[in-house]
Amino acid sequence: MYVGLVAQRDNDRAAALAADLRDRLHEADASIAVDATTAEALGVDGTPIDAFDACDLVVSIGGDGTFLYAARGADGTPILGVNLGEVGFLNAVGPEEAVDAVLDEVAAFRAGDLTVREAPRLAAHGDGWTAPPATNEVVVQGPIRGPGGGVDVTLRVDGARYSEGRADGVLVATPTGSTAYNLSESGPLVHPRVDGLVVNEMCARDGMPPLLVGTDSDVAVDVDGADRAVVVGDGRVLRELDPPAEVRVGLADSPMRVAGPATDFFEALDKLD
Repeated sequence: MYVGLVAQRDNDRAAALAADLRDRLHEADASIAVDATTAEALGVDGTPIDAFDACDLVVSIGGDGTFLYAARGADGTPILGVNLGEVGFLNAVGPEEAVDAVLDEVAAFRAGDLTVREAPRLAAHGDGWTAPPATNEVVVQGPIRGPGGGVDVTLRVDGARYSEGRADGVLVATPTGSTAYNLSESGPLVHPRVDGLVVNEMCARDGMPPLLVGTDSDVAVDVDGADRAVVVGDGRVLRELDPPAEVRVGLADSPMRVAGPATDFFEALDKLD
């Protein structure tokens, strides 16, 4: 079995747990890949994160940001999240349980009993390009947020115009991402079992309320009125645009796959206070 380890950057506790897991996985006759940043902390050879899709299981040690970083490389490989952060919507395993939880997943994989849950991811498309998938949200916005940074937006859902006007941008979030950037933009919380996407205008001058649409919906964002715009996925710039331009957002071909125990959504919500 081939297991990838990703520890939170500049976190000694995460690096120590990664080192412990690496030793225990070696004892269990598993092959191990360690991303470059974690490898530097452990003093071992690293593997590029974009090669982690070759793993059978990826273990993320840190907060939700570390999980999202691991997910970019894992693609369809199941990910088990160990929570060292404060909230942990994506990480269900505590550090004290991590070694046993990972070894249980290794045993389950070898027995053909690995249980995996799927969560939707988003992909943005434009004229001749498709951006890498995003787990939380895709944002189409002007070059900067705030005064002087907005764009003229026309927002369509399945071909029908929903809103039009000046805004900082438009955010499309999965249920997983509803608790992240979308929440800070006054969007609704969406339970993980709901099949829907949130469409949320950001600081719109005369916009419409956030809208929950089906996961099979085609969301199109036309941007104009600025020299430049950007497409951002999970906080990372994926594409620069020269308006006028159209960006279409919908489900990615491959979902995120999560191993290990499920998080308690409402318990995690309590930690937001």
